[in-house]
Amino acid sequence: MNAATQAVVLAGPAGRIEAAVDSPPPSTPVRGLAVVCHPHPLHGGTMHNKVVQTLARAFVSLGYRCVRFNFRGIGASEGGWDEGRGEIEDALAVVQAERAPGQALVLAGFSFGGYVASQAAARLRETPGALPARRLVLVGPAVRNFPMAAVPEDTLVIHGEADDVVPLSAVFDWARPAALPVTVLPGAGHFFHGQLPVLKQIVTGAWAAHADTPAP
Repeated sequence: MNAATQAVVLAGPAGRIEAAVDSPPPSTPVRGLAVVCHPHPLHGGTMHNKVVQTLARAFVSLGYRCVRFNFRGIGASEGGWDEGRGEIEDALAVVQAERAPGQALVLAGFSFGGYVASQAAARLRETPGALPARRLVLVGPAVRNFPMAAVPEDTLVIHGEADDVVPLSAVFDWARPAALPVTVLPGAGHFFHGQLPVLKQIVTGAWAAHADTPAP
């Protein structure tokens, strides 16, 4: 993302996981850890996706240490596509490796990554003794093709009005039973071309309006 981005290799269930870490300036207290999941590995999704990098910039500006990573079989990450199952395990392995004890966690994902983030967050909530994520951010979540987990009521869901990959109507159908709010960016397509600065503003603005306190 920038010259300060740190390339790291983490241990995962299918072998090495390639990741990139961005941190706030040294003078900024770290608010917590944010882990961002990228879009579908079989359709060109990587940790370098522009939406994923935009989310990383948003979280770093909010004071989070942010980790992006490549799912198994992508870039230098070992293993191969596992239809979403192993990819959830990859995300949980990144959280386990990079989260300090008691640290606040944000899980975020774009498209297929939104599915993974929702399932990883659910797994943390259901695991005895595990500290759940403090907040979940889903951008263009792939609700039509993958079984999204139930998400907390304060989940931030952002979708493009003109998304031609995941129709807005499908997101409304998924969100409606839980009365889950959806932030719609007018005119935006699935990849938010030309509107990434607005996407970042939506995320940072949501934090300003949210009762979220820094981790001790």
